[in-house]
Amino acid sequence: MKRKTLKNEMFYEGIGLHKGKNIKLHLIPVTNGGIVFKRIDLEEGKNKINLDINNTFDLTRGTNLKNEYGAAVYTIEHFLSALYVLGITDLIVELGDNELPICDGSARIFIEEIEKVGIKELEEDIDEIVVKEPIYLSKEDKHIVALPYDGYKLTYTIKFNHTYLKTQMLETEINLENYKKEIGNARTFGFDYEIEYLKKNNLALGGTLDNAIVIQKDGVMNPSGLRYEDEFVRHKMLDIIGDLKILNKPIKAHIIAIKAGHALDIEFANILKKI
Repeated sequence: MKRKTLKNEMFYEGIGLHKGKNIKLHLIPVTNGGIVFKRIDLEEGKNKINLDINNTFDLTRGTNLKNEYGAAVYTIEHFLSALYVLGITDLIVELGDNELPICDGSARIFIEEIEKVGIKELEEDIDEIVVKEPIYLSKEDKHIVALPYDGYKLTYTIKFNHTYLKTQMLETEINLENYKKEIGNARTFGFDYEIEYLKKNNLALGGTLDNAIVIQKDGVMNPSGLRYEDEFVRHKMLDIIGDLKILNKPIKAHIIAIKAGHALDIEFANILKKI
């Protein structure tokens, strides 16, 4: 498999989920160097943040990176999920603030905008992560397993103690066609009782019913309803694909996740990194 970048530069503007500011996103093709986030609102020389598992921090509500100078970029998992399925390995990501645009809460817009400018295959090969024997990680009732598999398959189960959202499970092959149809459109979600806490802590200031599903006691607040009956588990699949993109390598495995989240995903990526 070859490394890939964009054919042309890409520009996009959108609201950031947590700060609620308008974020200018500028993607610049490069032929090597991996994926680098660059905060153009910060001092030159201290504003580059490499996509590196050692730069992850604060994985409670999203996947975030920071460099040794404290420059940070938040909520990168939806963007990374799109990059993974498109095979993009080398890119400069310029940002005017500290988070990615939330778009519509899914990865769909990132996929569409990148495909508009086109993808360029580079000459250099990229190493794959090939799982050759079972790998397990468990923390209380959260689990991730990777099994040998000739391809990339994902099985995900969520379980909530909630009157409306309880258990959902889905299994699918991870490729661009399936991703666009089954995963990339699934939106981020939260519960109505979380909103007041988030706002008080200056989080989700950009969150609306246009970019997130809000779950209440007997359904969802969103007037348009759900895009899939099981949209919640589909979004969790979108997230783990993005989180494991932290390694910036294609994966060959059947990954089974039960109630996993960003912190467990990144811990599992640390295990995959060593094989």
